[in-house]
Amino acid sequence: MTKQLNDLFDFLRFPSISTDSNHVSDVRHCADWLIQKLSGMGLDTELHETARHPIVIARNTHQADKKTCLIYGHYDVQPVDPVELWDSPPFEPEIRDGKIWGRGATDNKGQMLAHILGVEETLKEKGELPVNLIFLFEGEEEIGSPNLVPFLEKHKADLACDVIAVSDTGMVAKGVPTMGYGLRGITCCEVTVKGPSGDLHSGLYGGAVANPATAVARLVASLHDANGHIAIDGFYDDVRPLEDWERKMWAKVPGVSDDDTLAITGSHAAFGEPGFSSAERLWARPTAEVNGIGGGYQGEGSKTVIPAEAMAKFSFRLVPDQDPEDISSKVQAHLEKHCPEGVTLDVEVGHHGKPYICDPHSENGKAGQIALEKAFGKAPVLIREGGSIPVIQDMKEILGVEPLMLGLALPDCQIHAPNENFYVENFEAGIQLNRALLQELA
Repeated sequence: MTKQLNDLFDFLRFPSISTDSNHVSDVRHCADWLIQKLSGMGLDTELHETARHPIVIARNTHQADKKTCLIYGHYDVQPVDPVELWDSPPFEPEIRDGKIWGRGATDNKGQMLAHILGVEETLKEKGELPVNLIFLFEGEEEIGSPNLVPFLEKHKADLACDVIAVSDTGMVAKGVPTMGYGLRGITCCEVTVKGPSGDLHSGLYGGAVANPATAVARLVASLHDANGHIAIDGFYDDVRPLEDWERKMWAKVPGVSDDDTLAITGSHAAFGEPGFSSAERLWARPTAEVNGIGGGYQGEGSKTVIPAEAMAKFSFRLVPDQDPEDISSKVQAHLEKHCPEGVTLDVEVGHHGKPYICDPHSENGKAGQIALEKAFGKAPVLIREGGSIPVIQDMKEILGVEPLMLGLALPDCQIHAPNENFYVENFEAGIQLNRALLQELA
C-alpha cells in the first residue's frame, strides 16, 4: 500500500464523532494528527480552541503577488450506528473491490486529505506553491458548524482570499467529473404532540380521548397533497425558477435519470412534485421530509394503549431565494393550524442554513472546470447539489468569495450510513485535482 493510502488509513482510524460527548478526546487527537501532518509538510499551523471542537489552520509563506486560495474541509464524522450492518469495523479501514471502506472515507476525510497530499506532492517537487494557501479544517460540520461562523467573523482579515475550494460534495457517476454551483438550504424541527397525562388502556378510553399518535400521523399527512406538492401556505413564494439552460444541461447529465435514481436508492417508483425530473427535484426544488416518527408501544406483540405523547422530526430543504427563518415560521403556522383538537403541540426548531448558488462561468469557476478535466481526463458536468452545507453560504457572505465545489463522492458511497466507502481512483484523482487547481488558479 502506498504511503498516501497509509496516511488516509491513519486519518480514518480516529473515531472523531463530533456529536457524541464520549468521543471528545478522539476528535481532539484527530485534530492533533492534522497539525502534525501539516507541520511536517513545512506549513505554519495553528490550532484554535472553540467552545466544542478545535479548528485547524495551516498556511504557506504568503507572497503579495500571488492569489490566495482557501481550502475547506472537516475532520469530524457521523456516528456509525447501526454498527451491526457494517461489513467491516467502521474505524478499521480496508480496501475491497477498489474502494476504501470506513467511516469518513468519503465524508470528508478522504476528500480533504487528497487536497493535503496534493499540496505535499507539489511542495516536494517544486519547493513552493503557485498560490498563497490557507487550509481551514473544522471538527463540527456534522453538528451544523456552530462555532465556525464566529471564528470566520473574528478572523475575517486573516482568512482573506481570492477563491475557496471545497471537496465535500459528489460526482453524478463514476468517471464523470462534476462541479457543483449550488446547494439546497435547510431548516429542521421536532414536533411533540401530548394528550392524556399518561398512557391509557385503548379499550377503556379509546374513542373518548384524542390519540397523540393519530394526531402526529395527521400532521405528517398534511404536509403534502397526493402528488407530492408541499401544502404549506406560502412555501413556494420565493422559489427561484430554473433557468432554461439549466434544464437543457441537466437533461444530458449521465447518472441522474429517474431510472438511475431508482437503481441507486432501491426504490420502487419515482415520486415527487409533478412537472420536474428527478434531477430537477433533487437540485432545484424544495422539500418537506419526515426524518423520524414515533409514539406508543414499540416492542414485540401487542400492547393496547393510547400513548400519552408522540413525536416526529422534520427537515425542509430550501432553494434560492428561500429564507430558513421565513420557512420555519410558515411550517410552525401550518402545524398549529392542522393540529387536531384534544392534544397540545410543541414545536422545537432545529438547525438551519441558507441555500447557496454561484456563477459556474466565472474566472475561478472556469479554473475549477479545467482542473477537473485534467484530473479525470474529460470535461466536467455542472450541477447543483441536493444536500446542504450551511457553512458554504456563510463563507460566501463573511469572506465575500464564492466557493468552488469540486466533488469526489460517488452516489453509492453511502455517506452517513453503514459501509461508507471511497473509490481509490477518486482519492488518487483528488490529489491530482488539487495540483491542477492551484496551478490553474495561479
